[in-house]
Amino acid sequence: MNSEIKICGLRDAPALDAALDAGTDMVGFVQFPKSPRHIALDMAGPLSRRAAGKALRVALAVDPDDATLEAILAAIDPEFLQLHGRETPQRVAAIRHRFGVKVMKAIGIADATDLAQIGAYRACCDRILVDAKPPATPEALPGGNGLTFDWRLIAGLDDRAGLMLSGGLNPANVGNAIALTGVDAVDVSSGVERAPGEKDPQRITQFIEAARAAFRQRAAPSANEKAKSA
Repeated sequence: MNSEIKICGLRDAPALDAALDAGTDMVGFVQFPKSPRHIALDMAGPLSRRAAGKALRVALAVDPDDATLEAILAAIDPEFLQLHGRETPQRVAAIRHRFGVKVMKAIGIADATDLAQIGAYRACCDRILVDAKPPATPEALPGGNGLTFDWRLIAGLDDRAGLMLSGGLNPANVGNAIALTGVDAVDVSSGVERAPGEKDPQRITQFIEAARAAFRQRAAPSANEKAKSA
């Protein structure tokens, strides 16, 4: 998989345009009313059309029923559905089959025991988003809490294909996260905001530039490799 950068929780044209102009690969629209990043479908539709052909569009939902998914797909027409709730592998597979859309499943990671979920979902989805497990508090959101987890857990996996790293990323730490984990894809939401739900176009640009630089650096042959091939 080629490197991918996703800017999630977009709610207005300036932020979307900043992401597109900086060359993001994916843009995300949140469909979860409890989140400060939630966007009404009648507003998400025009933004999604604005991004069509420029980036892959992702609609995020939390434990949606089929009627909700039908409405989301009709309004946003996404290339990916991001499922960020407690959807089982069976439910994910059923959604993917019924609606014929690519699916990304978010998995909360707190310690090594949570890694087993990755294998359970690999066969039923197209991407797996590894995020920090939300705290066990009533006000915690399923994602977008600005929390990181121990990235060494991902670095230790034998197979990181199809994984997208999320959780507490920002322009200052994304380069280190990419270098440490070896992932090919990163996702950010709160890390490019000036306030909850309010994206900062400058931080979006900085994040994308930092991630691209880290991906390029990792792909470039080392000085020793260059010397051997000379």
